[in-house]
Amino acid sequence: MDEIEAIERATLAAVPPQRQERWGGWLLAFDDGTVGRCHSAAPLRHDTPRADCLGEIERRYAEARLPPVLRVPDLPAFAGLVLQLQARGYARSKPTLVQTSLVTGLAAGGAGAVPVEVADRPGPDWEQVFLGEGFDPRDGASRLAILRRGRDSVFASVHEAGRTIAVGSACFSGGWCGVHGMRTLPAHRGRGLAGGVLSALAEAARRRGVERCFLQVEQGNAVARSLYAGRGFSTAWSYGYWKQQLPA
Repeated sequence: MDEIEAIERATLAAVPPQRQERWGGWLLAFDDGTVGRCHSAAPLRHDTPRADCLGEIERRYAEARLPPVLRVPDLPAFAGLVLQLQARGYARSKPTLVQTSLVTGLAAGGAGAVPVEVADRPGPDWEQVFLGEGFDPRDGASRLAILRRGRDSVFASVHEAGRTIAVGSACFSGGWCGVHGMRTLPAHRGRGLAGGVLSALAEAARRRGVERCFLQVEQGNAVARSLYAGRGFSTAWSYGYWKQQLPA
C-alpha cells in the first residue's frame, strides 16, 4: 500500500463512516453526519482518474441516498475531473491541507507545564469540550459519535481547576499516527495547551513503535498551521470539497 492510500485509509480508521467501499481507485465514504471526510469520495492515487468516475460516484451516492461529495486534490492530474465537476454545477469549498511529519517532530515542543491525561476512550469531560463554548453543538455531537467508532485511538485532555480545557486524539493505523479532534476552549487559547496535547499523542505513538504522523488542517487556519509547522509538519498535498450547488 502506498503512502496516499495508507493515509486515506488511516483517516477513515479515525473517523469511521457508517459504510465505505473502494471503487476504481477511489475510497467512497457514506455517512449522514457532519464530518466531511466521512461522507465524501477520495482518490487513493494521484494519477489521472477514469473518465467515467464522476458518473459512477454520483450513481453510488444516489443509491445510498446521500449527496455526492468529492475530495479532489489540487493537482494537474485532476484538471479534467475539475472541468467535469464545474460543468455539472459543483463548487469547491473548505480548502484543506494534508500534512505529514515524524513522530519525533510531533513531540519536539515537550509536554509543557500542564499535565496531559491520555485515555483509550473519550470520557464525559473530554466530550464536553466538543459541545461547549465556542463550538457548534450539532457538529460537535456528530463528530463525537464518529470518533467513538474509531479503533486503536487515544484521547488526550488537559485539566485545570477540575475542568477539561483542551483535547485531542490520535488513531494508529497502517503504520501512521493520525492526529484529529484538536480543540481548546476559547478562554484558554494561546497558552501552549495544544502543544502539550500533541506531545502526549506523540508519546502514545512512540509506545506503539509508530514513526510517522499526519493531520488535516483547513488552509485558512493560520494559528493551527503555525503550531503544526513548529512540530515539523509540511504539506503533502491539498484538496477541496466539491459539492453540487442547490438551486436558489
